[in-house]
Amino acid sequence: MKLDPFYLIVDSSDWIERLVPVGVKLVQLRIKDQSETDIVRQIQASKAVCEKHGCQLIVNDYWQLAISEGCDYVHLGQEDLADADVNEIRKAGLKLGVSTHDGDELDTALSVNPDYVALGPVYPTILKKMKWRPQGLEKITRWKKQVGDLPLVAIGGLNVERVPGVFEHGADMAAVVTDITLSADPEGRTREWIAATETWR
Repeated sequence: MKLDPFYLIVDSSDWIERLVPVGVKLVQLRIKDQSETDIVRQIQASKAVCEKHGCQLIVNDYWQLAISEGCDYVHLGQEDLADADVNEIRKAGLKLGVSTHDGDELDTALSVNPDYVALGPVYPTILKKMKWRPQGLEKITRWKKQVGDLPLVAIGGLNVERVPGVFEHGADMAAVVTDITLSADPEGRTREWIAATETWR
């Protein structure tokens, strides 16, 4: 299953209900610090919207819930990967994406044969504090050579204006959070992202 080059990441099913109908074909639901009941409700609501609009849903972190709710994809950070049962994820038929920030983390990710890896932050990001400095565009090129045909996601500080650069340096997908969710017109900004990534579809 080929993933869309525009990779939207949001923190609630409300955002998915709002933005997926605009034309989003790939979205990650990344929920933090909520009850399991609420997370399940949001996964179910997101899955329904995505199925209606032909959008691929990726669940962040909660791999057991992703399995029980019949999802297709789960995305894990390094700490979550260390605690996850990758064999169980694979046995359930889920595909797996993994976050990476340095060479050791990339080696760890590749050791579980992921379906894609994410590299970040490419640029300075306001989403969360990180111990890693911005990776820059040249790092994308080096890592793409290392991962070969494995899809590579660029993430961190991306906006519409920076989209061409990450693809020209080898990324297969460009992930976005705050450039859309903090926009005065999230729907309009989403359309701009869709247009900006059209060349790489």
